[in-house]
Amino acid sequence: MAMEIPQRGNLRDHSFPKALVYLNRTRATGTLSVNTPLFTKSIYLIKGDAIFASSSYEDDRLGEMLLKAGKITVEQYDKSVEMLKTTGKRQGAILVELGYLTPKELFWGVKYQVREIIYSLFQLEEGAYEFEEGDVPTQEVITLKLSMGNLIYEGVKRIDNWTRIRKEMPDTGTVLKLSGDPMNLFQDIELSPQDRKILSLIDGKRTIKEVMDNSWLSSFEALKTLYVLWSIGILAEKRVKDEEEETISISIEEILKPLSEEEEAFRGKVNDVYERLGTLSKSELLGIDETAASGTIKKNYYRLAKEFHPDRCYNSSDASMKDKLTTIFDAITQAYSTLKDDTQREEYSRSPDRVEQKEEDRRPEPAEDQFNRGVEEFKKGNLWGAIDLFKWSTKINPKKALYWSYMSLALSKVPNRLKEAEEALLEAVKLEPFNSEHHVNLGLIYLKAGLKKRAKAQFEKALKFDPGNIKAQKGLEQIK
Repeated sequence: MAMEIPQRGNLRDHSFPKALVYLNRTRATGTLSVNTPLFTKSIYLIKGDAIFASSSYEDDRLGEMLLKAGKITVEQYDKSVEMLKTTGKRQGAILVELGYLTPKELFWGVKYQVREIIYSLFQLEEGAYEFEEGDVPTQEVITLKLSMGNLIYEGVKRIDNWTRIRKEMPDTGTVLKLSGDPMNLFQDIELSPQDRKILSLIDGKRTIKEVMDNSWLSSFEALKTLYVLWSIGILAEKRVKDEEEETISISIEEILKPLSEEEEAFRGKVNDVYERLGTLSKSELLGIDETAASGTIKKNYYRLAKEFHPDRCYNSSDASMKDKLTTIFDAITQAYSTLKDDTQREEYSRSPDRVEQKEEDRRPEPAEDQFNRGVEEFKKGNLWGAIDLFKWSTKINPKKALYWSYMSLALSKVPNRLKEAEEALLEAVKLEPFNSEHHVNLGLIYLKAGLKKRAKAQFEKALKFDPGNIKAQKGLEQIK
């Protein structure tokens, strides 16, 4: 776990990168605001992920950002500002309306603006910050789909203050090692070739000074690279007690090797493990037998931690993937914590909870059972039977968006039931507001009901979350 950071304070006492790491590791939801005499900038987080940012600083406005990025000209900027004053529309919408930007370019521009606002905060050495827990605004927001590791990595790279880096880094006589926490080790971060080469010098024996001396870089560039890797948690300070621990039996090449699995196959694997979590013993979860050696346990844990790291959700179109991966990751970590220790392992093997489950105890939860039966009835064409079973699944577990989505689908195929289909899908949207498929399906319901404006709004919202959504694109074409 990252070092605890108070909910309010000053960046001179708690650096911005550390604050972000802490909020990410604690999976915080809320708003992190930074105040200076010149501006207030806010970052909105959901379950530890930065999804949006805002700023009161004039130079951070969308038009100014697009101008600086070379996406629009001064003349186009001035024309959009002129229309902004008379129409009250958003500048982005005006730029698209005037033909200066395509919707795709606007989508890129808003994401670029959000990232730049966040990156600018890494430059601050002083400023009052406050984190306020609670819901964050999600309507009309184009959300980032970027790992916190990549966000911090890019932000820290922009720091060029030698004094600050020396102050925030451990003493140059300190030995650095690879982090022993797979959450840090297998983050989704695109390291540069230079950073990878510096990482190869980390052996748990060299001091920071020795790494700098053995590198081909200047002292400043070498220390900055170490600072970047240390800030994102890939490197950690080696302490005396670490000498007694078994070293990580995994190479840097293995850590950095990308997993090239097709999304559909990966999603199927995640869903399979997720659905069976309640029936798997700790040893089954780690893929080991009861007598496995500690080295085997550790090796399997690291392999699974990489495979099911929560950061892998950013390449998936499934909005529920982050929650599923987080649940699996926590389960395998808990299993490893129990089985790696001989005493805990012995206690676990003798505990009443360890008794093998009978076949009847392995049945799905009641809600899931009702839902699965509903799917079967739906496939057979028995719509009313399916609707009845989906209704039961939502009554038993009203927090499962998938159940509401299927109920809506079945209702939409029954004459005069579109209103109920809409209500069911709105429940799914409430539970998973960033799932583009829910918005597409809601748009299709509105289209079927002849409510073209509402349908258009839902298709556009779906494209904000997933610009490549073909169903949403086709829906908009139908409206035209």
